Amino acid sequence: MIRAWLERQPALADLALEGATLAAVEAARVRHAVSDHEATWRPGEALRLLLVGYLGTRNTGADVRVAEMIRQLRWILGEDRVDLTALTSDARLSAGYFPGVRQLKLPDLYPSFLYSETAKHHGVVACEGSMFKSKFANALTTLMAGALGMANAQNKLSVGYGAEAGSMDASLRAFVRRTCQGSYVVVRNRASADVLTGLGVRSFLGTDTAWTFDPAPPARARGLLRDAGWDGEPVLVVCPINPFWWPVRPKAGRALVDRLRGVTASDHYRSLYYHRFDGDDQGAFERYLDALAEAVAPYREKAFVVLVGMERLDRRACESLAARLGGAPTFVSDEHTMFDLVAILREARVLVSSRYHAHVCSMPAGVPAIGVSMDERIANLLGERGQSELCLTVDEPFLGERLGELLEALWSDGAAVGANARRAVAGHLRRLGEMGIALEDEVLRCYPRFERTPRPRSWDAYLPPLTPALEGLLGEASPA
Repeated sequence: MIRAWLERQPALADLALEGATLAAVEAARVRHAVSDHEATWRPGEALRLLLVGYLGTRNTGADVRVAEMIRQLRWILGEDRVDLTALTSDARLSAGYFPGVRQLKLPDLYPSFLYSETAKHHGVVACEGSMFKSKFANALTTLMAGALGMANAQNKLSVGYGAEAGSMDASLRAFVRRTCQGSYVVVRNRASADVLTGLGVRSFLGTDTAWTFDPAPPARARGLLRDAGWDGEPVLVVCPINPFWWPVRPKAGRALVDRLRGVTASDHYRSLYYHRFDGDDQGAFERYLDALAEAVAPYREKAFVVLVGMERLDRRACESLAARLGGAPTFVSDEHTMFDLVAILREARVLVSSRYHAHVCSMPAGVPAIGVSMDERIANLLGERGQSELCLTVDEPFLGERLGELLEALWSDGAAVGANARRAVAGHLRRLGEMGIALEDEVLRCYPRFERTPRPRSWDAYLPPLTPALEGLLGEASPA
């Protein structure tokens, strides 16, 4: 009986957080109806926007997409007409990434904090890619939907930008349905739009925001590779993760006991949260790493094999895979910036990645890539460009053998796959511009007196300034 009760505690804690956040949303609604102490935008005033995302964790994908989101927001709405604040889990880890943006520490128990901060802003922009999912943590979706819900309760701008929606627990689906009525969510793919339509949430088909990112120069990446022992041979980049320790769940009792004992468990995520990582999960993780090593090991003789950890949580996976390979240079985001890591990705002759944004960020360089995916994100990305066969799943039978076959094919002749990836970027840039138009329209729907920046009503005018390489890519895609 006690064991069953303990096993229910994470789910009960998630429900309690959803309930507390919903109470804060309703309190915001009441305050908006009766109070004059709430921020109300007036013509001539900078539009104060609260950016709510997965920042301060050294997650390269999250950091890159928010950096580019900020550039596009400023380009569309006007540099001096927006005042941006971003929530971060740890300002030390996000320092220097978002110049000119105020960063606020997000507490682990956030409902009252959101209640206070949304009152000071004119709108909320939810920034996380995996915005509406139970795959990683219900608390993350509760944060996104709760912030959007508080903005809705105050009749303020409530936008999710570049989002994905997938499977959610029943209680979380009900929470999103209740809080996000009135929100406008720009999604990355049609499947996500279908999920939100089923919940009665307005959506617009867009893309991710990371496509316009400008990494460190190639010389910087090559210098880092040389320092790690590279001598000019072809580079094979592998981005492993631990796909089997999600979701994280709150375990207050265990956290208290661990703190009193002064221990940090290997499955501890942070604060009250722990990864789900039992014996079966550990076994699946070992088999996944074994499969990657099986496919990659033969290339040690003809390539410079590099492991990239796109999030600091990936260090364990990188180091475990490196051990299986007899050693391999490892670059992880806890020690390297997003600029350097993306530059290294673009030096690859072939990429093997379980990280979605490693695919996105390498595509402008035409890097042929294979996905080893834990969920639908990489499959959606590769499927959109007609190359679903390049996406394997982390737990499929004979993973090492199948990955080895794909790797051999791309290593021998990956030019067509790389060229297809580059061409696909042009389409995503167009969608990014179109969603910029949709964003401006939503701002003007909420604030009709906000002055539109004069520009042609065309998608390319709503992209932030592009690098010469991206401008050239668009030129290649344009009809003669």
